[in-house]
Amino acid sequence: MVLFFRTLWKFLTLGFRPALDPMGTSILRFRVWPNDLDVNIHMNNGRFLSIMDLGRFDLSFRTKLGRAMLRNRWQPLVGGITMRYRRSLAPFEPYELHTRLLGWDEKWVFLEQRFLKRGGDLAAVGVVKALFRGKAGNVPMAEVLRLMDYEGPQLEVPEAIRRWAKG
Repeated sequence: MVLFFRTLWKFLTLGFRPALDPMGTSILRFRVWPNDLDVNIHMNNGRFLSIMDLGRFDLSFRTKLGRAMLRNRWQPLVGGITMRYRRSLAPFEPYELHTRLLGWDEKWVFLEQRFLKRGGDLAAVGVVKALFRGKAGNVPMAEVLRLMDYEGPQLEVPEAIRRWAKG
């Protein structure tokens, strides 16, 4: 239920946060609530994945991508996620989620999502492989970037991420 309210709050406050450049970083602030906890009394590993959805939502709608998705009825689809958990997040502990574009190829976009504890210590980091699907099938990343008004160089996907994405 708290995730529903977090999602609703992020949606309602979207207009009050500044627009982002396509290569910008979305930063969202959260706190660990009791229903985020597992039996070890720290944030459940599955909750990290749910919170990551909010970071991708924020990044999409603070760039021009969100409007393009709605206008063209594109669905964002996750093709894979890899996570590395470094430090626990304790009950009521504040943390930030940093979401940024890592790179892309013709079909897939790769995002990095970092969970930072107060003071900047890394709690967890995830890499997400996603694509956009429209009525006619998968949307080429060139079209996605064009509608985001991105005219910069292609961000090459790091070699380690390419190997993971193929596996």
